[in-house]
Amino acid sequence: MPTDTKRVRGPEASQSPSLFLGKPAAVLPSREPRPDGRQRDQVDVRPVFVRCGLVSQAKGSAYIEAGNTKLMCCVYGPREMERKDDTDMKCGRLITDMRFAPFSCLERGSWIQGSQEKDLSLMLYESLQPAVCLTKYPRSQIEVNVMVLENSGSVLAHAVTCASLALADAGIEMYDLVLGCSMRQDGASYVVDPSYVEESGCSDNQGGLTVAFLPSLNQISGLQSDGEMAEETLTAGVRTCIEGCYKLYPVIQQALSKAVRRAAPPPSES
Repeated sequence: MPTDTKRVRGPEASQSPSLFLGKPAAVLPSREPRPDGRQRDQVDVRPVFVRCGLVSQAKGSAYIEAGNTKLMCCVYGPREMERKDDTDMKCGRLITDMRFAPFSCLERGSWIQGSQEKDLSLMLYESLQPAVCLTKYPRSQIEVNVMVLENSGSVLAHAVTCASLALADAGIEMYDLVLGCSMRQDGASYVVDPSYVEESGCSDNQGGLTVAFLPSLNQISGLQSDGEMAEETLTAGVRTCIEGCYKLYPVIQQALSKAVRRAAPPPSES
């Protein structure tokens, strides 16, 4: 039987690469230290590295790295709306798009936006929209594109922080910066800024919470929760996430001030 010489044929017996991937533990210990050394039942967030103005083609951009979670955000606009029927003479329009890179997760994904990415894009919009002065940009649209380069947990919270920083780097007028923090209930204890292993761990009494917070105005712009959580636990979790946002605030302010100093023109010699 003739063979196709233009096609590289695989071996007769092969296995899926997913079989060789390490899978997270089914149940995490409730009282032992966390895998990365952080403490439970404390506002112990991961060290954060932030940088602005990395993408020259965008009006504003930001990169954030928290542990192994890495995200990039680009902001384009304000520019004329593409659809004339959506034009608002008194207020601008904010468009958010959040996607996972195919190599960002353990199982390789596709470039087509799935239902999870659409839900995260909507949550990102609801968190950012109260902080942007859209009335300053009538008949215009502002596009916010977030790309998750590596998913190691708490992507929504860090996406809110990264997108807010990119908007400020783009010179978009805002009432305040928006910071995000998340926590996860694990039985009788809780973990702040959970990793991917902690988020995917199976437990009978586990719920998650993500808060978008305006630190200067002391207001919550977005709240997203999943799982079963008691009312007292939910209230305490909101306070814990707010405290975590306040811990991130000096780092974000310093990164933004450095970006402003880099973009400022040199002083004249005269």
